[in-house]
Amino acid sequence: MANKEHTDTERMEAIVSLCKRKGFIFQSAEIYGGLNGCWDYGPLGADLKRNLKDYWWRKNVQERDDILGMDGSILTHQAVLTASGHVGGFSDPMVDCRVCKKRYRADTIEETPICEAKAQLPKGEDKSCELTEPKDFNLMFQTKMGASADDNDPNAVAYLRPETAQTIFVQFKNVLDSNRIKLPFGIAQIGKAFRNEITPRNFTFRSREFEQMEIEYFCRPEDGLRLTDEWLEKRLAFYDEIGLDKNKLHVLDIPDGERAHYSEKTYDIEYDFPFGQQELEGVAYRGAYDLTKHHEASGKTQEYFDEQTKEKFIPHVVEPSAGCDRTVLALICEAYDEEDLTKEGGKKDIRTVMRFKPAIAPIKVAVLPLLKNKPELVAKAKEVKNLLQPYMTVYYDETAAIGRRYRRQDEVGTPFCVAIDFETLGEEADGELKDTVTIRHRDSMEQERVKIDDLLGWLLPRIH
Repeated sequence: MANKEHTDTERMEAIVSLCKRKGFIFQSAEIYGGLNGCWDYGPLGADLKRNLKDYWWRKNVQERDDILGMDGSILTHQAVLTASGHVGGFSDPMVDCRVCKKRYRADTIEETPICEAKAQLPKGEDKSCELTEPKDFNLMFQTKMGASADDNDPNAVAYLRPETAQTIFVQFKNVLDSNRIKLPFGIAQIGKAFRNEITPRNFTFRSREFEQMEIEYFCRPEDGLRLTDEWLEKRLAFYDEIGLDKNKLHVLDIPDGERAHYSEKTYDIEYDFPFGQQELEGVAYRGAYDLTKHHEASGKTQEYFDEQTKEKFIPHVVEPSAGCDRTVLALICEAYDEEDLTKEGGKKDIRTVMRFKPAIAPIKVAVLPLLKNKPELVAKAKEVKNLLQPYMTVYYDETAAIGRRYRRQDEVGTPFCVAIDFETLGEEADGELKDTVTIRHRDSMEQERVKIDDLLGWLLPRIH
């Protein structure tokens, strides 16, 4: 639950406004009033999210020999979720107001809300909601499979997966048998999950459709607790690498009695959002719960054979499970800055800047000709753009004064701007600066000259 003492509503409102204005995130189906709990990523948001997922995949799959990737289906067999305990057991406690009919999650309200239908009552009269007793609300989206599916046919029922984990567990043996790999090893997946949240809230933080970045790391039983602690440290290091402030990250060791029924150890990694401290990722030691359930329900063995010890056993699993959309939101909140550049006695000048790490930034470099009415500058700028575009996301802009264009790029987090000016063409300084460009740094606003022939080599190590 968010810590209300450390919230900043004004900052969050500014971030939400920038996300729409600059094309990071839009309300889904906004022109029809919006689809509650669903969000669309605009051009900048799509690139930001893709960069995060690519970086996560590179660090956890590409650069490791012990983790393999997969991409499971979203539609999920009813038997899978029955065995895992989701069918009949995946719910939140819900309360309704008898007067205004508004619905709340019972475990998230600290005090009785103000009833919208009682807003006009005279001062002093009780305006609180009249709440029902809590009742369970199933969070899964159910659907029917097949054109001739009968409403009474249980075999026609399927679900939009409520988590990506079960698609990994039911493919454990296939991945194991088709690859030369031994314990400990992991299976990684990035994919959509769906939960019919009672009260979606806090922008994209709690949504009905979201994306997870998840690893199931299979191991011997005696290694589970040790690996859980190791994975916690790896995940904290990852958030530092992508640009989240260490001081805004908090680790909660979930005590006995509060963990999920399958968990023998769970750490929550939480971040200080403007709306309070909230969970980014869980690192859970799930024991052998899931594979055992599928072993029993399917009748297909999920055992691992250790060639050295000649023993068979069901592996235990450590699960680092991160919310992709939540991490994108954390990156946006972390990056947002308002810098006061007002000079003494001058007009107020506030620079809005998104300080993304270059590896995560949606646009890596902007190419800007000094003047758009000088064909030779424009031509050279387009040459530079074409040089860089195969290797990175490049934005070309020739409208407005160069200072205003710099500020536009600051506002979307572009780490470097490349200006094509008269020195590039050698019209000044007797050609000494010919074929060089001005690189302007987002954070410091400092500038330096770099030869066009050296530009790609200068940029590549700085954006990865």
